[in-house]
Amino acid sequence: MDIKGKVVAITGAGRGLGQAMAHHLARRGATLALIDNDEPALAKSGEMVAATGSRVGVYLCDITDETQVTDTFGHLARELGGLDVLVNNAGLMRDALLVKLEEGKIVSRMSLQQWQQVVDVNLTGTFLCGREAAAIMVERGEGGLIVNISSVARAGNRGQSNYAATKAGVAALVVCWAGELSRYGIRVTGIAPGVIDTPMTAQMKPEAMARITRNIPLGRLAETDELVHSLQYIIDNDYFHGRVLEMDGGLRL
Repeated sequence: MDIKGKVVAITGAGRGLGQAMAHHLARRGATLALIDNDEPALAKSGEMVAATGSRVGVYLCDITDETQVTDTFGHLARELGGLDVLVNNAGLMRDALLVKLEEGKIVSRMSLQQWQQVVDVNLTGTFLCGREAAAIMVERGEGGLIVNISSVARAGNRGQSNYAATKAGVAALVVCWAGELSRYGIRVTGIAPGVIDTPMTAQMKPEAMARITRNIPLGRLAETDELVHSLQYIIDNDYFHGRVLEMDGGLRL
């Protein structure tokens, strides 16, 4: 796909990976629809994209709310003239052990709130945004591309029952949607990054980060630009479909 002139929606576009992907694609001539629930961060990303000279729309949206998602995608399609690419990037981490034992007694459990918050954003939000994007693309009849951002944690990682389960689900959606949507000329793919140097990973405990870094064969965290490069590869390669691209430096959690 030649991204110039295409309309690209990115969730979680207010900071980190979402912001970096938006800026990169804007410099290549795409029209951006930036979606986030953080109004100040969203405005800043919008200004950054606008400074490249590309057209941009900013949409304040809680992707866990079905009505907000439906309205947002309807608005952006009308305002920007359609939708060609969706990057399901928004994500949340609320790490905790399933149960924690100290001196023979359970002192903590992963709470239902910790579980549900991550499921709502990472899995339900991805589903809702993917559904609405697919509906727009199918009705337009001009094909399209959906990219789900998964994680190396989809294979399972201690202390991340909630996050790992959702990222496995996000990867499974790639396969489901690819089978359903290919007849409409819509490619569906995913990226499973390892640990990337972003504000979200900065929330991890130092001892957990040190342990993970030691296990990365390349000996370092990934850079944001390396994730952006992976997205560009998927956009450029029209035969990449129904698969999740692993970009983890050889890490196996």
